[in-house]
Amino acid sequence: MTTAMPFKHDVHASNNGNRIHPTDIMASDQATTIPNNSEEPNDGDVDLCGWVLVVCSFILVILAFPITIFYCINVVQEYERAVIFRLGRNRQGGAKGPGLFFILPCVDSIIKVDLRTTTFNVAPQEILTRDSVTVTVDAVIYSRIVDPVTSVTKVTNVKSATELLAQTTLRNILGTKNLHEILSEREIIANQMEVHLDEGSSPWGIKIERVEITDVRLPQSMQRSMAAEAEASREARAKVIAAEGEQKASRQLKEAADVIAESPIALQLRYLQTLTQISAEKNSTIIFPVPIELLNMVKNRH
Repeated sequence: MTTAMPFKHDVHASNNGNRIHPTDIMASDQATTIPNNSEEPNDGDVDLCGWVLVVCSFILVILAFPITIFYCINVVQEYERAVIFRLGRNRQGGAKGPGLFFILPCVDSIIKVDLRTTTFNVAPQEILTRDSVTVTVDAVIYSRIVDPVTSVTKVTNVKSATELLAQTTLRNILGTKNLHEILSEREIIANQMEVHLDEGSSPWGIKIERVEITDVRLPQSMQRSMAAEAEASREARAKVIAAEGEQKASRQLKEAADVIAESPIALQLRYLQTLTQISAEKNSTIIFPVPIELLNMVKNRH
């Protein structure tokens, strides 16, 4: 009956001048009769046997009311949520809490999920960098659960899964970096890890809040080589700086000598200034400089 009515209507329309191909009529009939199999069954639906058990549980609660009240009422904290399963199926409405909520004994089971941020240390990973250097890297991950139902139904152990994902992500990212990038770009590497971990753990209802690389340990031989290289570089820079200082000092001395050569009395003033500096230091010995010209005159007389 449901397929004949559209057919008659289409034939009547064709008699008015609007010609419709028979294949179009068959396609429209199939579209109206074929059910949509893509719709998933509701997790909260319970079959007849399940409803019988639920009714029996209600009767049990009513008959033993003073005692069953302690089994029917549960409390979750502000930072917790309760995922309720009725006869193995997730109840409608998502996770419950915070506060009081009612469950049926024998047919309902609850799993409490902590929504607070948790931290864990990634086990030290020995990684071969792109320039063939073996390093050991530690990291800290900050994460929290944002979807309690998904974290319970999609993965067995959320914490263990996140830790293993963090280890593999750390090895994959650092394996594409060289040693200089690992030592100087920790923040950039941590941000890349956070993005990759967030993409991998979001189907589990996990949000990665922060990633920190705590330590990068090098082999002892590599540490000695880098220390020797740094010391040699510092000594080379010190020698260059000392040579530049001597060059500038020699230029200044040359200019001072030219000034003194133009005015002989300036040399005597320099002598007196040197004596003043020596006497200010309270020394018991005073040295009087003798002009070289005077010594030459004495030699010529003899």
